[in-house]
Amino acid sequence: MTSFSTRALGTSVLTAAALLASAGLASAHVVVSAPDAAQGGYGVLTFRVPTESEAASTTSVTVELPGLTSARTQPMPGWTAVVERSADELATSVTWTADPGNPGVGPGQFEQFLLSAGPLPDEESVSFPARQTYSDGKVVNWDQPTPEDGTEPELPAPTLELAAGGGDHHSSPTMSAASSTTEASASSSDTTARWLGGIGLVLGALGAALGIGATVRSRRS
Repeated sequence: MTSFSTRALGTSVLTAAALLASAGLASAHVVVSAPDAAQGGYGVLTFRVPTESEAASTTSVTVELPGLTSARTQPMPGWTAVVERSADELATSVTWTADPGNPGVGPGQFEQFLLSAGPLPDEESVSFPARQTYSDGKVVNWDQPTPEDGTEPELPAPTLELAAGGGDHHSSPTMSAASSTTEASASSSDTTARWLGGIGLVLGALGAALGIGATVRSRRS
């Protein structure tokens, strides 16, 4: 009985260790997230890049883009971002590079790179193949698609699930803000006009009343 319990405990420990190891490997992937991303819409994409190497730092990250009209990077101290565009001005990739003197993302660390982009494709999901370059010259390409059976490849491409499009997702945040400002101004103007119109009616009625009173007094006199 004791021997059986010992073997069972040993098996459980090994299984747990394997699960933890696989979870650690999965979390070390380059991934992308954007909670509000929708088909045909705009969103802020966050690329989380961990350094898997135990001896080198991540000094450059390049992400391929599916031909986007808008692609704007967030300023990051110590990093330079460059957006590449096609002949028809569509954003095809973005590269973040550590500035001279910046060691990059060290072993055991990760960094988040943000990109405001859109409109996103009218598809259920979109992939952003990435290329991670280390300080020792090693390059890792995160570009493998997920097989139809759902198993995870060794170097999966960062993939984002998109919510179904609805409403006017094809307008940029700037355009939406401008539209809201215009609507607010129009509403304010309409309210002001109604107040002025009401005051005019009151003054007109008051004037009419005063005129009638003056006429009656003149007849009595």
